[in-house]
Amino acid sequence: MVRINKCIELIQENQAIFAVSAPELTYDCGVEMSQTWADLIQFDFEHHPFDTVGLAQFMKGLRDGGPTPSGHVTPTVITTVPSNCMTPEEVQYNAWQIRHVLSTGAHGILHTHTRRVDAVAMFVAASRYVFQTIGRDQGIPEGLRGGGGQKEPAEIWGVDPTEYLQIADPWPLNPKGELMLGLKIEDRFCLPDADNIAAVPGLSFAEWGPGDMGMSHGDPDLHDPPYTPEMDNAREIVKDACKASGLSFLCSWQDPNLTVEERTRHALFEEGARILHVPDEDIADALRKEMGRKMPW
Repeated sequence: MVRINKCIELIQENQAIFAVSAPELTYDCGVEMSQTWADLIQFDFEHHPFDTVGLAQFMKGLRDGGPTPSGHVTPTVITTVPSNCMTPEEVQYNAWQIRHVLSTGAHGILHTHTRRVDAVAMFVAASRYVFQTIGRDQGIPEGLRGGGGQKEPAEIWGVDPTEYLQIADPWPLNPKGELMLGLKIEDRFCLPDADNIAAVPGLSFAEWGPGDMGMSHGDPDLHDPPYTPEMDNAREIVKDACKASGLSFLCSWQDPNLTVEERTRHALFEEGARILHVPDEDIADALRKEMGRKMPW
């Protein structure tokens, strides 16, 4: 059975997820990208205007231009939000941002500057409807999403609003869920508790955010390799935390001394990345074949 969220299928099959960024949030761009070769489309609201009107139009374009070559209604779409995941109060007071993104039909959120376990638990709650109870006995608060906004995302997903309410829930916490929640564990403050942060129920992926990790360690120019031993250690801590909790590790490798293909292969086979940005379709296709992915992508 084909899921709404293609990337969940790929994780279940232990396949790599190749991501690209949306160049703009318009209906026409959505129509064009509905046939993308990539598995995942990301957009950054952490540093760019919080344009959920544009995101809604982009999602409608994806829906109208689909289905995708792989038979999914749309490609998977995940965005960041302008707020951070430092404290439960910050997440709770900014939960409207999560509601607005998910109400466009997007398939998940990548939350930034994660620091505390209770903040992550609140993030999971902010993505869930009030009636969902899976995980409540594991420290996840009652959901913060309420009824009234389900019609539009249900149309994007190609389901009725009643079904959307049931499946718009984080996977793998809810095996029937179609949402992917991720974290940027990206500064020196969160590293001592990285294992516990990654173990919060409701997450499916995380990254180590080398740019902000480098700035947190005092150097704004450490985004790309070669890295200092301190940065290598930080990456290993986050990667090990992901492995311990079964999260997919998001990590690209922008070493200027390597070709694009060499960077991609290093991220996949040396760093253990399972979600990464790849700018070249031919490289992605070659690696898919090497990893046993069947066409169409």
